[in-house]
Amino acid sequence: MSTSSNLWLSDAPLILASGSTTRRDMLLAAGIPVEVVKPEIDERAVEKPLVDRGVPADQVAAALACAKALSVSRDRPDRFVLAADQTLICDDVAFHKPADLAAAERQIASLAGRTHELHSAFVIARDGAPLADGLEAARLTMRPLNTDFIARYVAVAGSAALSSVGGYQLEGLGAQLFEKVEGDHFTILGLPLLAVLSALRDLDCLAR
Repeated sequence: MSTSSNLWLSDAPLILASGSTTRRDMLLAAGIPVEVVKPEIDERAVEKPLVDRGVPADQVAAALACAKALSVSRDRPDRFVLAADQTLICDDVAFHKPADLAAAERQIASLAGRTHELHSAFVIARDGAPLADGLEAARLTMRPLNTDFIARYVAVAGSAALSSVGGYQLEGLGAQLFEKVEGDHFTILGLPLLAVLSALRDLDCLAR
């Protein structure tokens, strides 16, 4: 059976160097055949020296996306590999995916009533070299939340609260946390999809 859609021109599916089901589903919905390969890198080890040097959050996201793409691409010659990363900054403090539900409660409480920024970066690589990249940002304002609501929200959200850098999923239950969103919806979900599609067209992977 052919792996190609009517618009996908490459002989093999795009390799997605990410375990994110949200990113996978975005690509599939856009008609991109995907093979998921999780990169084996220590993200915090890549991030720490950058943060220590004061590298801006958006460039940290770009560096992490590049590290993921190259780590997978080197072992899969002739394949197009897409990787992405997202960083969250609120008042110059970086946030990461919460380790457990208690951490998710604390994180949401820290973001409540404040505006934070999401930076989503992507890199497309082939044969161990980057071919295209992109970076976009969004600003989100969370409404004031009391502790009882946060506890109830996290209990209902369950493990989904642990799957995103902000402890929420805007495309689902997390929409109830916000009062204002500024930015591209795909970027907020962790992949600047329109920029990715444009890059794939430029690489002759997609019909124009």
